[in-house]
Amino acid sequence: MFNSSTFPVKKMLYLLVLGLISLGCNEQETETKSELVQELEGIFYSDDFAPIPDRTFNPADFGAVGDSTTLNTEAIQKAIDAAHEEGGGKVVFNPGIYLSGALFLKSNVQLHLDEGVTIRAIQDDYQYPERPTRIAGFEMVWPTALINVYEQENVRITGKGTIDGNGKYWWDKFWGDPPRSGGMWVDYERRDVRWAVDYDCKRVRPVVVYKSSDVLLKDFTVLRAGFWTISLTYSERVHVDGLIIRNNIGGFGPSSDGVNTDSSSEILVENCDIDCNDDNLCIKAGRDADGLRVNRPSENIVYRNCITRAGHGLFTIGSETSGGMRNIEVYGLEAIGTNTGIRFKSAQVRGGVIDNIWFHDIKMKNVRSPFHFELNWYPEYSYPKIPDAIPEEEISDRWRIMTQKVIPPERGIPEFKNLKFSNIEVSGATTALYANAYPEKSIHDLKWENVSIQAEKGGEINYGDDWTIENVSIKLPEGQLIILKGSSNIALPDSLVQKIVPEKKETKQDRIKKQVEELSAQKEDLTIFPVNPTAEKILMPGDTTEFSEEMLVFIQPSISASVEYIEPLGDGFYSTPVSISFDKNQGKITVSGEKNHQWTFRVIMDSAPENVEGADKWTFNESDGYLDIEKEASRLEIIVHP
Repeated sequence: MFNSSTFPVKKMLYLLVLGLISLGCNEQETETKSELVQELEGIFYSDDFAPIPDRTFNPADFGAVGDSTTLNTEAIQKAIDAAHEEGGGKVVFNPGIYLSGALFLKSNVQLHLDEGVTIRAIQDDYQYPERPTRIAGFEMVWPTALINVYEQENVRITGKGTIDGNGKYWWDKFWGDPPRSGGMWVDYERRDVRWAVDYDCKRVRPVVVYKSSDVLLKDFTVLRAGFWTISLTYSERVHVDGLIIRNNIGGFGPSSDGVNTDSSSEILVENCDIDCNDDNLCIKAGRDADGLRVNRPSENIVYRNCITRAGHGLFTIGSETSGGMRNIEVYGLEAIGTNTGIRFKSAQVRGGVIDNIWFHDIKMKNVRSPFHFELNWYPEYSYPKIPDAIPEEEISDRWRIMTQKVIPPERGIPEFKNLKFSNIEVSGATTALYANAYPEKSIHDLKWENVSIQAEKGGEINYGDDWTIENVSIKLPEGQLIILKGSSNIALPDSLVQKIVPEKKETKQDRIKKQVEELSAQKEDLTIFPVNPTAEKILMPGDTTEFSEEMLVFIQPSISASVEYIEPLGDGFYSTPVSISFDKNQGKITVSGEKNHQWTFRVIMDSAPENVEGADKWTFNESDGYLDIEKEASRLEIIVHP
């Protein structure tokens, strides 16, 4: 049981240890800090960052009582509002435990919690009004947090006090006590919709920064988060410094991530000590079709000089990767018994490009899997499908958003590239290295230097390409190997690897392309080949096809031509013609129809065009000799300029 009287002593010991670790890590840093680190230090270490006027406001003056039983939401909010209305100021508390519902910080206001001050979440769902936000990758309406920085600027939360998420009420609501013995978890598992319970079981987060800028979170402690602990979403210039997170007090909170950055930029997270029951330090960027729609990256971020203890990841990318991530530096971290070290999570519906990340000066001890890159993560959760047995009236709008298909499917395959790992020490690991990507997009262009790994097992690399190795030591028991499958140019010593060349699996695209090539050889006068990808059927003039949201058209631009086929309209009792024409002289593609489609045109070309007018997106694949053009419409006109 948690003893609050001993926590200040433990906190002092922690600060001493963290200081020594940070000093050691700083000695390992390169002599010259990276441009990214210098840029962020220039922002956050400036006296001009998030300035707060020198005025104080005490919630006690508005009726707040720190007796752990009085509900203080209204009184504390009045103090915050008064500070804001006066042009800004500092909200300070008398010592005590202040029970509260959702609080909303305002621009130019600092919430300061001295040691001996605790704001504790009241266990009452009605005290947290719902607002639009993003939860685990999807935009939706959800309960607000205990402390909210919602569409504000110049805000601080500081001090040696405590924010207590009081989360066991929400843990038990999710999965019962003991874990997975009851709650919504059991019901959703029984109905085969486990993927939805994280979103439908609305749990209160301790601190959320949403669509805000110039925010400082410094020195306070967070206990017992009901869900993610610190969430930074759609925000810019946020500094998280010196937080202590302890979420496994009196139980194990599901999805109690430590510090999550989500589709945000110019973020510095440092000097934190985290014990949780999920990813300790994490970066995300949206999920599946909804995340691809938003298409907002996480970028220009530094996580450094932190300790992680219990939890599922020292540092995690994903699993929400749809908006992409770039320009990230992670260093000076130490994992002490954390389940997994550097962890990549994604899925073949997430999409996104993960590019230019540098991990360095990191220590991991007794971490089961120090490098775990799984891009087909947790299929039961990652690929939601509404069972046929669920009645139509029970299907929420939220479920429809979550099960929306990624079109075309190729957009859903994530790409991880240009990753660097240097000055990393691993001891007492179970598996040295695990990586699993896709034949279509391997994990490629990784650089490893000055890395030492001691482990019980080798591991495997599935679909990795172009990994350079310099001064890397992997110590394994005799007979243990790293299995390479579908990988090339992985510069590990031959004595450590076993190579497997997988049989090439014929994809839908391969089958369609083969059909087009065979038909083209038979009918040289054909130029346009419309394809219904759902049915994998090439449509000939006059054919009738079932409806498909996506349509694929191959064009061999040797002669001008047109094709017309029939598709269902409305409830299926009516049909309508769809015509596709290609004008060789103008390089013009024209489509006329009644129903909206996500069109992909594949035009055979020797070289990339100068421009493609009217396209949503176009790319030239030099190896295949195809110009790929994407456009969502029912009627369209596209002109290819050579």
